[in-house]
Amino acid sequence: MSRLPVPTLPAEVTVDVGPLSPEDVVAVARHGAPVRLSDAALEAVAATRRIIDGLAGDSEPHYGISTGFGALATTSIPPEKRAQLQRSLVRSHAAGSGPEVEREVVRATMLLRLSTLATGRTGVRVETAQAYAALLNAGITPVVREHGSLGCSGDLAPLAHCALAVMGEGQVRDASGELLAAGDALAAAGITPVELAEKEGLALINGTDGMLGMLVLALHDLGTLLTTADVAAAMSVEGQLGTDDVFAADLQALRPHPGQAASAANLRAVMSGSAIRESHRTEACTRVQDAYSLRCSPQVHGSARDTCDHARLVAGRELSAAVDNPVVTLDGRVESNGNFHGAPVAHVLDFLAVVTADVASIAERRTDRFLDVARSHGLPPFLADDPGTDSGLMIAQYTQAAVVSELKRLAAPASVDSIPSSAMQEDHVSMGWGAARKLRRSVDGLARVLAVEVLTAARALDLRAPLAPAPATAAVVALLRGAGVAGPGPDRHLSPEIEAVVDLVLDGHVRAAAEQQTGPLA
Repeated sequence: MSRLPVPTLPAEVTVDVGPLSPEDVVAVARHGAPVRLSDAALEAVAATRRIIDGLAGDSEPHYGISTGFGALATTSIPPEKRAQLQRSLVRSHAAGSGPEVEREVVRATMLLRLSTLATGRTGVRVETAQAYAALLNAGITPVVREHGSLGCSGDLAPLAHCALAVMGEGQVRDASGELLAAGDALAAAGITPVELAEKEGLALINGTDGMLGMLVLALHDLGTLLTTADVAAAMSVEGQLGTDDVFAADLQALRPHPGQAASAANLRAVMSGSAIRESHRTEACTRVQDAYSLRCSPQVHGSARDTCDHARLVAGRELSAAVDNPVVTLDGRVESNGNFHGAPVAHVLDFLAVVTADVASIAERRTDRFLDVARSHGLPPFLADDPGTDSGLMIAQYTQAAVVSELKRLAAPASVDSIPSSAMQEDHVSMGWGAARKLRRSVDGLARVLAVEVLTAARALDLRAPLAPAPATAAVVALLRGAGVAGPGPDRHLSPEIEAVVDLVLDGHVRAAAEQQTGPLA
């Protein structure tokens, strides 16, 4: 799953909780930035809490305040049991199973729930919102299990595990990663557990925060990976004696997709100044067209970029939303709604899994061409030192192909796989949490596929000596060699080298190495 480092506490920048930017989410979730609630947010929370307090003893039914939940919404709860109703809700809904969810995902989930609380539309008390901020700032991370959310009414089980920790119950991990009872961790941090009041349990679990957090994190990572895919493609085109003429701006403008234009511009920049490219810019070169996997890289990478742009639009709308049911309106009404349905997020999560698989697929095809002596234009079979005795990078491509095959399976949409629940009250659900979980695996897989392409292309560029590669691609080769990934030679243990390049891809070093020569890439 994720290869990214554990967040470091504390970070230098404090994030004000209100409408959040994607950068805010990454800073808090991944890098441990502290948070604070503004005075305006605290006042908004207090104002709507006064409305809920006014309804606490009301004999009229108000969903989530004086009634049961889901299919039990018609069950009236007497005033003396309404606080217990909220505690029971959290305890019963904290029913997740399976492996622990990654720390950064749980932190993103808590931050986004806090952001909705800060809108003042949920009716929680100020001290409840402050408790979420306190847990985030102390680096206390509730143990959330992978399975349990249908993505409607939001991410109920994951959010319930978070709310349980705020109550001082369940298990958490502290800032060092040690597993503790929530009560002990809160006591050590000087945080008083929350005793939930009317409406609060429901407000803490009724949101799309888990799937949205994973969407924001995935988009952040894809921003690096898609640019890295362009760098890898440029290395492959160059190493296979392909042409960059097809990436000319005027040719790309004939089909005016912005992502395609940006990708082609990256390819031109990375291949600029290549002596390898110049070596076959002669009449002796009889090829008029490169294979699709080389020639059409901007079209595939560009479409993925445009899909990410659409997903960012959806994520931006969700980051400014108040997702709860019921909500407290500006004029003081407490109204039921369906905004907890995760369809908008689930759809783009699935879409991103599709394009991630396709970018990986074309990268694998570019890699395979290096290894086939019939298509590699003078390179040794499998880039082996002594073909036959040595297998070269033959099995590295097998590994790459295995990942691509998995990504194709992960591209099957989750959002169309609704299953009814809660005695048919919740009869159409989004499966957005499942879509987000598989997208995380897809993003990780794409990084591995690109790493094998970069590893292979770097060896091929070395084998083109004495011809020199472009300054940008040479910088990537030098990065690998400096990280202990050796060049051509007899067979050796490949797995550590592949993992080293995976790290260089994920942390942005491959992209940065190219950018040292080209300037910023899109």
